[in-house]
Parts: sequence; C-alpha cells; structure tokens
Amino acid sequence: MIIKNGRVINPSTNQDELVDILIEDGKIKALGDFSHMEDNQTIDAKGCIVAPGLVDIHVHFREPGFTHKEDILTGSESAAAGGFTTVVAMANTNPIIDNEETLKLVLDKMKESKINVHTVAALTKGFKGQELVDMESLHKLGAIGFTDDGIPINNGKLILEAMLKAKELNVPLSFHEEDPSFIGIAGINEGKVSKKLGIKGATSVSEDVMVARDSMLALSTGATIDIQHISSGNAVDMVRFIKGLGANVFAEVTPHHFSITEEAVLEHGALAKMNPPLRTEKDRARIIQGLKDNTIEIIATDHAPHSAEEKTGELAKTPSGIIGLETALSLGITNQVKVGHLSLMELLRKMTINPAKLYNLDCGTLNVGSNADIVIFNEDESYLVEEFKSKSSNSPFIGQTLYGKIKYTICKGKIVYKN
Repeated sequence: MIIKNGRVINPSTNQDELVDILIEDGKIKALGDFSHMEDNQTIDAKGCIVAPGLVDIHVHFREPGFTHKEDILTGSESAAAGGFTTVVAMANTNPIIDNEETLKLVLDKMKESKINVHTVAALTKGFKGQELVDMESLHKLGAIGFTDDGIPINNGKLILEAMLKAKELNVPLSFHEEDPSFIGIAGINEGKVSKKLGIKGATSVSEDVMVARDSMLALSTGATIDIQHISSGNAVDMVRFIKGLGANVFAEVTPHHFSITEEAVLEHGALAKMNPPLRTEKDRARIIQGLKDNTIEIIATDHAPHSAEEKTGELAKTPSGIIGLETALSLGITNQVKVGHLSLMELLRKMTINPAKLYNLDCGTLNVGSNADIVIFNEDESYLVEEFKSKSSNSPFIGQTLYGKIKYTICKGKIVYKN
C-alpha cells in the first residue's frame, strides 16, 4: 500500500509535512516521495491529514454479559469508524474480569477484532473494594493494567498495597474518583441544573477528595496512576500540583467533558447523564486550561453503550454513560483546534502516543518499522452526526455538525474503515 499526497502528522517525532508512506507486510517501510511508484492499493490523501491510528485507553465493550448494548466486534467497528486502531477495554463485564478464566475468554474473543483490543483486569475481587485480585498472574496472562472503573475504592490501605504491587509489575492503576458519601443521584452535577430538576446530584467534592488521596499515595509510592474521566476544575488543579512534586499521576478527559456542561441535561436528559457528571462552565474552562498546559495528557472516550430502552424513562433511574468513539476526534477538532485551544499536533498527541505510553503499548506512531496503524481524515470537512456503527446510539451529539471527517482507518496495513 502507498499513501500519497497527505499531510503527515506524527506527534511522537513532531513531524508535520507533506510526505508519502510506503507500507509492506503490515508495517511502515518508508516515508518519502513515492509519486513515481504505483501499487495495487494506492490511497490519494490529498487535502487530508495522515496520522497514527488513534488510541483510546477507556472503552466499555460490554462482553461478556451485556452484549445487547455492545460486544467486542461491534465495539471494534465503532472504534474503527472513529479512527481508533487500539483500545483498552474495562473490566466491568458480567462476570467481572477478576479471574484467569474470564480474562482468557475475553482475550480470545479480542483476537477476532479488526483492530488492536487490549483489556485491563479488575483491581479488587468482584469490584467489592475489599481484596485485591492476583495482579501478578492476571498481568502475566495479558491484563495490561488494573481498575475497578465505575466503582470507587474507599479502602485507602488497600489502594496503598495495590500501588506498591503495580509499581513492582510496572503497570498503571486507573481510578474512578467519586466518593459516594457526597452523591445523591449519580450522573448529574449538584448545582443549578439539579436544583431546577428537584434532585440532589453528585458534587465535585466527591471527585476532589479521592483525587487528593490517590495522588498523594502515588507520590508516596512512586506508582503510576491514571485519574479517569476528570471533570472537576479543582481536581485538575490538584493533578497539576502533584505532578509538580514529581508524582507519576496522569489524567484523562473525555470529549464530552471538554465540550458541554451540565446545561446539556436539560436539553438531552439521560443522553447527557454520565459518571462523573457534566459540570459547570467554570469546570470546563479549567479542564481546557489543563489540556493546554498538559496537566491533562490524555483524551479518552469512556465509550459506554446503553440501549435506547435503558436510556428512556425517569432520569434518576436511567444508567449513566454515553458512547464516544465515533465523535471523539471530531469533537476535539471542533471544540479545541478550531477555536484555538490546541494545535492539531497537540490534540493528536493526547489521542495517540500519550495514551500508548501510559499502558506501555507499542503503537501511536508513524515511525519506520512500526505497525501501519493509520487514520486519514479531513479536518476541514464537516458532517452531521446521525448514525453509528455501535449497537447503541446514546449520544447527546446527535444532530450536531462537527468538523473532521474520517476517510480511512488502517490497522496493520489493512483498511478497516472507509468513508
């Protein structure tokens, strides 16, 4: 395969130039001028960006147990349509991925995917926050990290033990930071919108206190941790502070948390309900500042499919979460690049090489010899959000016009999505 006439942006080397890419045997063989060459599979990328395939370290593919919402293969289709060639799935399946048998089952199914799908394992048995899983055996088997995502862990002593083990294994721990003591109805910010709806929501304090605890434990132990789907401005400031002290603390933010606020709940109802919730415009501004100064190094979708039936009914009783794979790049281009917050290079760095480095993954680059995992998109072409490859369509962005239309997604030298 030859990709010609594209503007190649490779954040791992800061390369940004018009150059062709030659692909052989699923690998990038060379970058240069191949205008004189022809191939039975030549892609003309004129007017488009050619970048590393996107990397998402936070997706829910719902298999096993909840395949009416999504499964590994439909989730992979959704990822490919969004330009992602590598994703990391969470462990809150049924059964939970806290044992070797379930992990083997999931890993075997992931081998059938058209993209690279990895998984973390649960950090505690049954997500109960009382006893650690056998981290060493699960890591040896193929789990690339550990998290009880979706469930906060209140036992600080257990977290300390987990961090010491994770440091020994050289794997990251990822934390869902919401103390339930400060939450009424999860998924909706405690503020003017919750008051208008007549409910008690989830305060930002619930996030702040747990970010503070785990950041300080990471500083003490030297463990690498990831603050998942950060939403509070205070939490962003805390991560900035602790990083300044030398802690290996990373933060990921979702496109929805940097794009919209709690006001979206009034317009979209349950389609704008997620954990942690959309917060205030002030929080969003501080998230954007965190992106700009690299306090927040990673953009991850928290792709969380739910059926239409589940997202219908009384707001307080509907499950939290939205899908995000197919709109992530476009939301970044539309709400960060086009308005001048981030350069395209900076945006792509947070969606390729940075998340790859956190999980020690060999991807997120266009270097010679690397796997030919590539996305080709037109940053200036707009499209209407209306249909998804995912089984689910629980998104507040349906009907919006976004920039950044994806043309091709290529994984290991094979076209896995074409528009």
